[in-house]
Amino acid sequence: MSEQLAQPEHGPAIGQDEWVARHGQRRSLRGGPLGTLETRLLRVPWWAWLVLFLAAMSLLPLFSSSGYVRRVGFDTVLYMLLALGLNVVVGWGGLLDLGFVAFYGIGAYAYAMLDSDKFGIHLPSLVSVPLIVALGAVVGLLLGLPSRRLSGDYLAIVTLFFLQLFQTLTTNGDNAFGHDLTGGPNGLLNIDPLHAFGHDLIVQHRGVFAVSYYYVALVFFALVFVALRLVNHSRTGRAWRSLREDPLAAEAMGMPVNWLKLMAFSFGAATAAFTGTLFAALNGSVFPLTFYFVLLIIVYTMVILGGSGSMPGVVLGALIVSPLLELLRDPGKSRVVFYLAVLGGVVVAFRFSRKLGLVAAATAAFGFVAHAVAGAVDDRWVAGEHAGGAGGALAHWVIVPSHLAGWVPVVSYVGLIAVGLFLTLVPQRIRLVLLVPTLYLAAFVWENVMLVYPEPARYIVLGVILIALMILRPNGLLGEKRVEII
Repeated sequence: MSEQLAQPEHGPAIGQDEWVARHGQRRSLRGGPLGTLETRLLRVPWWAWLVLFLAAMSLLPLFSSSGYVRRVGFDTVLYMLLALGLNVVVGWGGLLDLGFVAFYGIGAYAYAMLDSDKFGIHLPSLVSVPLIVALGAVVGLLLGLPSRRLSGDYLAIVTLFFLQLFQTLTTNGDNAFGHDLTGGPNGLLNIDPLHAFGHDLIVQHRGVFAVSYYYVALVFFALVFVALRLVNHSRTGRAWRSLREDPLAAEAMGMPVNWLKLMAFSFGAATAAFTGTLFAALNGSVFPLTFYFVLLIIVYTMVILGGSGSMPGVVLGALIVSPLLELLRDPGKSRVVFYLAVLGGVVVAFRFSRKLGLVAAATAAFGFVAHAVAGAVDDRWVAGEHAGGAGGALAHWVIVPSHLAGWVPVVSYVGLIAVGLFLTLVPQRIRLVLLVPTLYLAAFVWENVMLVYPEPARYIVLGVILIALMILRPNGLLGEKRVEII
């Protein structure tokens, strides 16, 4: 009798659904050596990965004494915190929140008001920071109240209105009922650094960015990561994922859907406000322009690139996007990023086949011939200087006129987009032939149009990289494939 009641060796336990029990067998993993490597890496405990990551990040100041590099590292940690906060709302709760950056600004402005000469309040950081985190959570809860019955586009519109309201109040807050609350466009200045037990955490040391703030930011990141991971693996985290997948099914199962939405907003807002205190304490000032829509797009890019719903994924997204945006500020470095991205895209498309060698050789030959013909027709067509300097073969490959007519940038840029779309509609053979002049046109547009305006160019390059990755891996770099029932 006991043998008949015994459970199968690999079957589900009593009271456990068989489909759920065999979920691990249905996970879509890589095959071959990469699959074996991925399986072994997944066996490493999460806390070991966190310790290794923090140890590696802590070595940054040892490899570079540059204040600029250390500041980029600090900003990257801030982006990592923001990505974790947005991941709670978007990745776990499945809510399209376009007002997330406003909570970041609320944390920064609240710290500026509680720790500056503006109102003569100088609270210790051990008091002000928890108060600001609680304030962020409450404001997130209040924003969620009118939005708890909304979803999709309607929720996005309401949260976007909240962001616009925050920007309007901070920009015009220098005359709120006859009082100056936010400093208006000039912002709030002379903000106290982080301080506790009568000691200030200095921002600069001998005129260079103080590395102590970088390590404090890493400690804050570790605390937030551990706390959110515990929440994610709790009943609340599982309920959030159910809400994300199917709100109606979650509600039918008895889950408090409205309360779960409020909690997602509250947790995400608290994380953003927490990050805002670090930002204000280091910079010593806050301005309304810092918290505009562009910052929201950057954080969303990090979450989507790394893999929405995956904590390691969104952190990886921040580690990629933040340094990449800094590299794209310099024309010379951005040129390297651009051509490496183009080369990587071609390699991925043709997989080291004969077509890859054919396209590469044809593109190189096409460029040298086009440059030689243009120079023979008129020397001025190839007499222009490359932005950021470009020597060697590149200077004799891409046509850079000494004077570019006003219609050329518009026509070439729009033409590149049109040709790129056209390539998706033609047969493969024609696409292969047209790819060569299209690649050369892309190089022409980059050297003559994009590098002239490096600020918008870096966002365009980032967008192109994101689009390409989404085509190749829709779930992001570390996003898990979801199981669909047909």
